Formats: sequence, C-alpha cells, structure tokens
Amino acid sequence: MASIQNVLFVPHGAPTFALEPGEAGAAMSRVVAQLPTPKAIVVFSPHWDTRVPTVSTATELETIHDFYGFPAPLYDIQYPAHGSPDLAQQILGLLQAAGLEAAEREQGLDHGAWQPLRQMFPDALVPIVPVSMQMRAGPAQAYRVGQALAELAEQGVLIVASGNLTHNLHDWQLANALGGQTPAYVQRFTDWLEAHLTAQNWPDLLNYRRLNPDGAQAHPSEDHLLPLFVALGAAGPAAKPQAFYRGINNHVIAMDGYAFSAE
Repeated sequence: MASIQNVLFVPHGAPTFALEPGEAGAAMSRVVAQLPTPKAIVVFSPHWDTRVPTVSTATELETIHDFYGFPAPLYDIQYPAHGSPDLAQQILGLLQAAGLEAAEREQGLDHGAWQPLRQMFPDALVPIVPVSMQMRAGPAQAYRVGQALAELAEQGVLIVASGNLTHNLHDWQLANALGGQTPAYVQRFTDWLEAHLTAQNWPDLLNYRRLNPDGAQAHPSEDHLLPLFVALGAAGPAAKPQAFYRGINNHVIAMDGYAFSAE
C-alpha cells in the first residue's frame, strides 16, 4: 500500500483486544510501519462523548480503564503517553475557524484510544491529543470535524479515528447465548461499506442509515461508526480508502481497518 496519508480508521474491538490483538492488531502494526514517524497523533474514540468537540490539553495522559468485569490483567495495563498542549490549541483554533463550537479540558485516553495506539506505538513516544466525539450529532458533524483538521495530516500529524464498523452489544449477548453464530447482517453491512468506500461514494455513506436496511441493527447507536466519518473528512474527497484488514471478532464486532491514499 503506497502513498498512505496520515489518516487511519482503526478498530479497537472489545477491551480484551489489548490482551489478544490477533490478526487485526498485527495488521495495524504493519500499516503504521509504512508511515513516517508522526510529529504527533490526534485520536478520536467513541468512548469520549461530549456535546461539542472537546480537545484535551493534558500534558500527561491517564490510561483510563473504562470497562467492567473483564480479566484482571487488563486493569494493570498502563500506556504512559504524553500530550501536546500547543497542538491542542492549534486544533481548537482550526475547529473554531471552521465554524464549530469547541471546548477544552484535561482528558486521558479511554480504551478506544489507548488500545489501538498501544498496538501501533508501543513505546508511547509520540505526543497524543485526544479529541471527543458527539455521538448524537450524526455523520455530517463528524465529517465536518475531520474536514476542519485535514491540514494537520499534511503537517506530519497522524489522525487516528478509532471505532468499529459494526457494534451491537445486544446481538453479541444473543450470539453467545445461541452458540456463537455471526448474524448475516454483519458481513452484509461491512461489505456495503467497503463497496461504497472503494467507490468513494461519500454521500451514500453519510446517509447509510437511510439507504442501508442493516444500518440501524449494525449500530443501534451511531457512536462506534462516527469515527469513520471523521477519517473521511480528514482524508478529503479525492482520497482512496484501502482496507488493511477485514474480519469479525466476538461474533458481531467488525474489525475492519482503513488507510487512505491519494488517487
């Protein structure tokens, strides 16, 4: 995969991904190895949800274990990342210049952020700035946020949007109860997304919930898909998405990841 932009959509899966990254984790490591070491990283995770885009100005980033009932070793993991207050202020300026209301606060890394970053940058040497998502604001808002920050990617900053292409916890519980069968919609929906990403059909992707009959079941709430639209906005309309991994974990969680290259 040549000429990759500094924009990635990566999966983070269940919290157990940190202990068992498997093939998806290996694919993430391979794709980031094809990029120059970034000056800094801006990370979006669905597990930090606020009313308006909020930028972390923290100098040291706490490893937040925002999950319950998982194996004890998960709670021992620390990712000793540090932030970049200067970059945080630049991000605030870009968001406001794009007409977006924005806020700031000191915030660490939730598991949707530190899990993939720990896989891709295990030494935690690159400064990281978390930016929140707005799970009730929809794809168009997420896309605008990505557009507002697109110039950072051209300045050597890596934009990492972390989510999952399918995320239905009720169906995960049901699949477990029924012996672990993957519902058919999971593959259908990810195939639909892949086809529209390959075709660079941004309008239909932004309207996925109206155009695809599986959209609402794949995402009862949109939080885990919205980071994809941040990535699309940051990569730009001429970017060509390329899947660096496709697969399903835990019966219903699509672990597909995408990089973006110039036409």
